This record gives sequence, C-alpha cells and structure tokens, in this order.
Amino acid sequence: MTSRSLGSPLPPFKQTFLQTLLQSKILTFGAFTLKSGRESPYFFNAGLFNTGRLLTSLGTAYANTIHTSTSLPPFDVIFGPAYKGIPLATIALAKLYELAPERYADVGYAFDRKEVKDHGEGGRMVGMGLEGKRVLVVDDVITAGTAIRGAVSAIEEAGGTVVGIVVALDRMERIGGVGADERKGSAIMEVKKDMGVEVLAILNLDELIVGVTDEGDRRRMLEYRGKYGAVE
Repeated sequence: MTSRSLGSPLPPFKQTFLQTLLQSKILTFGAFTLKSGRESPYFFNAGLFNTGRLLTSLGTAYANTIHTSTSLPPFDVIFGPAYKGIPLATIALAKLYELAPERYADVGYAFDRKEVKDHGEGGRMVGMGLEGKRVLVVDDVITAGTAIRGAVSAIEEAGGTVVGIVVALDRMERIGGVGADERKGSAIMEVKKDMGVEVLAILNLDELIVGVTDEGDRRRMLEYRGKYGAVE
C-alpha cells in the first residue's frame, strides 16, 4: 500500500490537520459522484468530525487559520450557521481563547435557529447579541453560496456586520455541474466579490495536492483541478 504521509511545505498546523483528515478517513480518495454530477477523485466528509479528538483538531485548525491571518479584520463575534456551524463556532472560539486569552477573552459567539422561537426568550438568534457587532462566520464548506448568503442576511437583520468567513475546505472548482451552466468562478470567489469580505479556508485543493504524497492521488487531483478548476 502506498503511503499518504505528508512531506510538504505546508505550515505545521495545516500538515497536522491534513494528517488527521487522512488517518481518520475524513478525506478519502477514489471515485465519488458529487451533487453537481462531477466525478471527484477525493471526498471530504465533515460529518465525521464526530469525536472529542477530531472536533478538537478541527477547532484548533480553525483557530490557527484565524489567528495567523493577516487579511481578516478584527471581529467581536464568531457566528455558526445552524446546524453544522454551531459546534464549529464554539470550538473555534474556545481554541482561539487558548491561543491568545488576552485577545479573545471578550469575543462572543452566536448562532441562529432554523425556526424562530415563539416562547421563552423568543427570537431567531442565540448567544451574544449582534447589534452593532463585527461578525466572523465559521462553517464547513461553501458549495453554491446559498446557505452562506442566508446566514449573512440573518446577521444583517440582527444588526451585525459580517467582516469575514472561514471554512474548512475550498474545493476551488467552478460553480455548476454536469448538465448545468458553469461559471468561471468558484462559490467562494463569488461570495468574496458579491459581499466584499475575506473568505479563508483551512485547506484548499492546491494545498491538498501539495500535501498528499501518493502520486496517483496527486495526479488525479491535478487532472480534476485542470478540468473543473475555477478561474479568476
């Protein structure tokens, strides 16, 4: 069996995170038919971050991505869109506090409900109030951009301003699919352009290609990138 261990110039925290993805089979290789109809040589299953160890690894990777960024502006709240974004926002903020308590001690977190609560405290939002706050959104992926736009609208309705978005993986591929019109840009590119905010990913496809040492996997990802890759 050919090794898929790392031997790359990726930053150490990205190397560690990628190794976790491979060992836990959150990132797997083969032939996978996506919702778009495209056949992908790799598959990222964020639903498998389902243990304390793996969720902590993910939170650490988010925290390092955010903390080391030179392009994200200051923020007051980390927001996780329901439902998958809720644990992501909470673990990311907890790990940020561990990294730099003096910097993140007063940063809050919030999330939305799928359905507005009409009893108790009521409302759609839970956590720190967003009125007048700068908000960083944390989610797993941006596929078509529809869900993230909904989250941004909800934040703005609550009086907050989205200043950045951080996701786990950027597939770096064009919007569209088999039997559908394709656009040149990726969902992340379009979100950045339309909303005017920075969008970061812990890892992107180019970094997977650099970080994975199995030559067959690397070649197939390069071919996929060449066929479906987004263009600026």
